[in-house]
Amino acid sequence: MPRRAAGLTVIKAKNAAPGRYADGNGLHLLVRGPDAKFWLLRYTPRGGKQREMGLGRFATDDDDERKHGGLTLRMARERASELRAIIRAGGDPIEQRRVVEAAAVAQVRTDAPRLFSDVVEDFLASREAGWKNAKHAAQWAMTLKQYAGPHMGKVPVRDIDTTHVLAALQPLWSSKSETASRLRGRIENVLDFARVKGWREGENPARWKGHLAVLLPAKSKVAKVEHHSALDWREAGAFIAALRAIDAVSARALEFAILTAARTGEVIGATWGEIDIASGVWTVPASRMKAGREHRVALSKPALAVLAAMAKVRASTGGDALVFPGQKEGAPLSSMALLMLLRRMADAPEGEPPRWRDPRTGEPITAHGFRSSFREWAGEATHHPREVIEHALAHGLRDKVEAAYQRGDLFEKRRVLMDAWATFLAKKPAGVTQLRAAEAAG
Repeated sequence: MPRRAAGLTVIKAKNAAPGRYADGNGLHLLVRGPDAKFWLLRYTPRGGKQREMGLGRFATDDDDERKHGGLTLRMARERASELRAIIRAGGDPIEQRRVVEAAAVAQVRTDAPRLFSDVVEDFLASREAGWKNAKHAAQWAMTLKQYAGPHMGKVPVRDIDTTHVLAALQPLWSSKSETASRLRGRIENVLDFARVKGWREGENPARWKGHLAVLLPAKSKVAKVEHHSALDWREAGAFIAALRAIDAVSARALEFAILTAARTGEVIGATWGEIDIASGVWTVPASRMKAGREHRVALSKPALAVLAAMAKVRASTGGDALVFPGQKEGAPLSSMALLMLLRRMADAPEGEPPRWRDPRTGEPITAHGFRSSFREWAGEATHHPREVIEHALAHGLRDKVEAAYQRGDLFEKRRVLMDAWATFLAKKPAGVTQLRAAEAAG
């Protein structure tokens, strides 16, 4: 330990006139007046120039230190010794103190009240890698900004309570119940995120069970269930015969969707890399599935025939990764193309009864409606087990106990089911189309 020259004593420091007094080993007492005395440490960092660091005010004794702050002579020497150890190790106490102070400022900023709108941005950014697609992310951002923003966007997230949540939900709850239900869940997610981050405490005011469920009517009580317009399953064979007569990529995409009972988005986004022609399997990746799980589809011979037709189109156009390419290079077929195709097929020539419409509403059928047609056919006209049918539609089993034991995807049984569906579609029932159309028109 460095030797100390004759330095200060408590009495000398207490009675010192204005000036600078060395205690030894770089420790100095700067006196500007009877009540203005400060400790300084003069040092030279490794490879640098001499610097001087303030340690604090002078305190006459421990009692004075406790009352007014500052350092006694003993404490100043101990502090100087700690700092000299940092210097010997190659550090610079002043720079270290700056780093600590900057971290403290950053912590204060972090601890400042976070507005709901800021938390929404942080939440969406944290989920960026997990979004199914850009459209899904945009929907979350839009609903939170448009519907929740006016009521809680500028409110500190720690202060948001049930009143704020109800203000956002109640205007939509009866008129746009589906949107309101999704908004509630998204607000709940954002507030849970804020709690985990430490920006708020307590129960989530957007939770449903035991809270909003008591204050708002159930969605089923205020929302009319709207089914996708669908064709009577008995007419599906006649429809697909008419569809096969149309030479268009949209017609082939719709035919493939019907044969596989797949969703429109899964079909128009299909790539050749997802399809194993030899095995007759189409593997849809989790990123393109509604449930977020990979789904295997058993391809019947007619479904493979559609792919063979599209392979010829691919060869004639120079090749495309998409099975059902759109008009723009590299872009998939638009879902509107299927919608417009179905609308054209629903419009009968003048003087003839309407064709290919939902018999309940008379509205043009939808591509998604064929999943309903498939489900009704499988349930009413076959003996295939319900769980096989649900797996074919990529639905999760509602019974959690059943789902826990049913871990496979029943693929081979589903292949039998899809072959039976293709066989049924190949049978065109006589006279049914006109009869059903007349009923719909009446």
